[in-house]
Amino acid sequence: MRRLVNDGYEAVEEMLAGYVAAQGKYVDFAENDKRVIVSKQMSEEPRVRIIVGGGSGHEPLFLGYVGKDFADAAVVGNINTSPSPEPCYNAVKAVDSGKGCLYMYGNYAGDVMNFDMGAEMAADDGIRVETVLVTDDIYSAENVEDRRGVAGDLIVFKAAASAAAKGLDLDAVKQAAEKANANTFSMGVALSSSTLPVTGKAIFEMKEGEMEVGMGIHGEPGIKRTSIEPADKVVDQIMGYLIEEMNLTSGEEVHVLINGLGGLPVMDQYICYRRVDEILKEKGVHIHSPLVGNYATSMDMIGMSITLVRLDDELKDLLDTPCDTPYFKVD
Repeated sequence: MRRLVNDGYEAVEEMLAGYVAAQGKYVDFAENDKRVIVSKQMSEEPRVRIIVGGGSGHEPLFLGYVGKDFADAAVVGNINTSPSPEPCYNAVKAVDSGKGCLYMYGNYAGDVMNFDMGAEMAADDGIRVETVLVTDDIYSAENVEDRRGVAGDLIVFKAAASAAAKGLDLDAVKQAAEKANANTFSMGVALSSSTLPVTGKAIFEMKEGEMEVGMGIHGEPGIKRTSIEPADKVVDQIMGYLIEEMNLTSGEEVHVLINGLGGLPVMDQYICYRRVDEILKEKGVHIHSPLVGNYATSMDMIGMSITLVRLDDELKDLLDTPCDTPYFKVD
């Protein structure tokens, strides 16, 4: 295992302790729960609170986006595992200011079950909690509502957080998140598995020199497994699926996110972005504020995903609204 850990069973707790120590300007643990990271820069005025979360191993998702005018809390589960209902509930108790809370996370069965239970516990205390599931992974299911959430989490979270920062009510904040989700489309490629710190072994088998187009961030099966191909050919395949799914046409405007999955060099990510830029310009599509980097990883997995967001004036304004967190800032 090419990882620097101590006891694999303590990896999440030790990571969280290190994160809070390093990012003390922005975050702290909830008073009664060290699986809940809360913002130290929440607004003093009451507003809708944004709570995100899911399994560990995807850093900086989710905890890296807790800060000023972005997420107010992140609930952290074990590696690739949903947090249990109690910390989901504790996050609400830690940040609610009387305006209600919005849960947001990727569409995975365990997360849905446990966050729903947390919302029910909060309802028993008279606190309204709504939920928006992120479903941007276009290959993961034919029906949109059954799709997984991947790097598009960042986009949907940002739209909702900006709406909350503007003082909108819970219904309007939820609507902003749903609109962002409906206009966010992602697809990725993996060149290796990630390694579990508990076992020291790969999550799934992949031979040297192979790649899988469409693979999920937990190793969910993709479209096809082939020999590794040049970057341009890989990007052409992914962009073909995304453009078709979106029915993207000349004159439109999009937000582009090239997301590294943890083990792919930034150099390679920019090589991929170069080809995305060429394809969209050739098609007459304008690119607004592109992002390139590791935003939603799968530990040490070598791979990347491309996310396209269809923009209008409302979504552009929400994505451009200032925020300040350890891993995402807009000035």
